[in-house]
Amino acid sequence: MSDISFHDLSALDADRRVSLLRRAETDLSVFVEKARPIIEAVRTEGDAALLRFARELDKADVADGGLKVSEAEFDAAFDKVEKNVVESIRFGIENIRHFHEEQRPETMWLKEVRPGAYAGDRYTPIASVALYVPRGKGAFPSVTMMTSVPAVIAGVPQIAIVTPPTSDGSVDAATLVAARLAGVETVYKCGGAQAVAAVAYGTETVKPAVKIVGPGSPWVVAAKSLLSSVINTGLPAGPSEAIIFADDSVDGGLAALDLLIEAEHGPDSSAYLVTHSRNVAEAALAALPQHWSRMSEQRVEFSRAVLTGKRGGIVLTASLEESYRFINDYAPEHLEILSKEPFAHLGYITEAAEILMGPYTPVTLANFVLGPNAVLPTSRWARTYGPLSVTDFVKRSSVGYVTSAAYPELAQHARRLARYEGFSSHENAVSEIRSRYLSV
Repeated sequence: MSDISFHDLSALDADRRVSLLRRAETDLSVFVEKARPIIEAVRTEGDAALLRFARELDKADVADGGLKVSEAEFDAAFDKVEKNVVESIRFGIENIRHFHEEQRPETMWLKEVRPGAYAGDRYTPIASVALYVPRGKGAFPSVTMMTSVPAVIAGVPQIAIVTPPTSDGSVDAATLVAARLAGVETVYKCGGAQAVAAVAYGTETVKPAVKIVGPGSPWVVAAKSLLSSVINTGLPAGPSEAIIFADDSVDGGLAALDLLIEAEHGPDSSAYLVTHSRNVAEAALAALPQHWSRMSEQRVEFSRAVLTGKRGGIVLTASLEESYRFINDYAPEHLEILSKEPFAHLGYITEAAEILMGPYTPVTLANFVLGPNAVLPTSRWARTYGPLSVTDFVKRSSVGYVTSAAYPELAQHARRLARYEGFSSHENAVSEIRSRYLSV
């Protein structure tokens, strides 16, 4: 197993340590330049460009007029998906709904900041949102669940899913099942940069949206970057990444098992086992072949590429404190704390989008059925962003109301500050001029 990337952190210089923090999308320049003509084609040609890119890029045969999933296709999807899978989708949606209903903000609140002067917030749904569901390296009904449920809870009136079509021009059946069960009935057959452009500008079939959320490939991330002045691109969610942090109280074989969870998404994923225990690290290395023997050939290929490459492997630290520092510097999308006493470590972790505690809480549960959202910020954006939530689908307006009794005191102080900053119209608006109008 010597081909697995093994990093003895205390022996690395500063440049090598920094290199461990890089993700696949750190340099998007190649993707940005290639995405530009795709975006422009969709903007100027509409549906014709989407159909052409479906053939050329997705190798999919989408019929003219078939970009939007029909009601018949939704109905047929339930016959194509095994009943036990439908049951598990329902189970996951139920938990996700229970969790996200707790995030729903009250419609409006007001606080009396001074006698007779009130200020607060009012929340209203975003008018239209597109949910990006990737498909390139597999089918992801779970992403449909995670994006659709909070959008529906928030009350967004126009919700649409965009997802790449399969080779026969259809959409993954489980994705359609998840969409309908979550309450979304609009799905468009387009993916990649062309999908982002379609919902940004609109086409003959695809209605434009004011925001797009959901994870995607570097193509999607590049398109979001280029179109950020046209459509709100939400939290930055790119290729999957995870840190499995293990102390010396757990079996390294268990750490290896969970290290493969996010590594199997694709060769552009990032996945590290971080431990201060050489015994855990060596046990993990020894267990990987056995775990790979129980995986599909494609997933072995993907995860091996990650763990033998520049964005994955094992990081051996000199101490728990060095492990904490590396995790916080990395700011992972997913973090597992594998320990018999996970809460003993939690207080030292400040930079992670998702923190899963203990040996019974693998990333798998959180990705599908636990309840918290699995659409998470990547590329160190966990330092400023959190998981997708109901609040990502609402907008907040400040609300103020001042009574006649409260007005004079506030006006006096506002007038002084307006004069100091040199804004004469501001000052006039709270001067005796206003008082004359109000006394009529």
